[in-house]
Amino acid sequence: MMTDGASRPRPLDWAFYFLAPVFFSSNLIFGRGITGDIAPFTTAFIRWAGSALIILPFVYADRRTAIAFVRDHTLLWLWLGILGMGICGGFVYWALTLTSASNATLIYTTSSLFIILLQWMFQGRPISLRELAGMVIAFAGVAVIVLKGSLAALAALTFNIGDLGILVAAIAFALYSLALRNPAMKEIAPLPLFGLLAISGAVVLLPPALYEVLTGGLLPDSPSDWWKLGGIILFASLAAFYCFQHAVRVFGPAMAGVTLYLMPPISIVMAVVFLGETFHTYHAAGIILVMGGVLLASLPRGKARSR
Repeated sequence: MMTDGASRPRPLDWAFYFLAPVFFSSNLIFGRGITGDIAPFTTAFIRWAGSALIILPFVYADRRTAIAFVRDHTLLWLWLGILGMGICGGFVYWALTLTSASNATLIYTTSSLFIILLQWMFQGRPISLRELAGMVIAFAGVAVIVLKGSLAALAALTFNIGDLGILVAAIAFALYSLALRNPAMKEIAPLPLFGLLAISGAVVLLPPALYEVLTGGLLPDSPSDWWKLGGIILFASLAAFYCFQHAVRVFGPAMAGVTLYLMPPISIVMAVVFLGETFHTYHAAGIILVMGGVLLASLPRGKARSR
């Protein structure tokens, strides 16, 4: 579960590990109001094109290695852009126009389960009972938050094509996480690599974004729209994906994926602090379950601990 050798994660590695869900959750603050005001694939294209422009100097500084990476691993480069930025970007924004945030939160957190399931199916990774118990407890905490502590709310949940879209995105994010462990990813430094992934995302999102523009799709038309997009680019994109990419490198896809369970409670705290929303008892219960489950699933295995 550690990185490729016996070295223990540094404090900075743990900082990135726990900052990833914080930055991902910032999408709640900066993305509030974006859905419905800007066309979904246009939003995703601006998000990743902006991220690519900001990090382009790092790519240019290591341009020889970057060009070699894209030339030698073109399909992998495009595949990561399709999974991590295309499906988990524009496709998710589109799905959110058809389903509720509650449904989306509950379904998207299953990415952690898919990561471990896919590693077990294709990479022979064993699943310990402790990890399984931790994931179940954390998922129960997410359910408590989404259902507002009421089992009656479960009967009121309805599912549609948008929910299927979020499920596809959850599987895509799991595949993206596993692909980040491809040995080819070690051929280039983290910052230039992330820049290349942002460029890949912009490339694959350009055609659907152009289609939206040509067919009358909504465009950002106010300072508020651009301010929110700026926050999404800087925090929910650059910072979040870089921290998650680092966590995958150090801890592996399965353990990095566990951080997704932290997003609902962190989003709640952010909503209370920044948006003035009310904190309820079921929020506290859900946060305790999620944190307990994450800690249980994230504990090092016996061999790693003895090392």
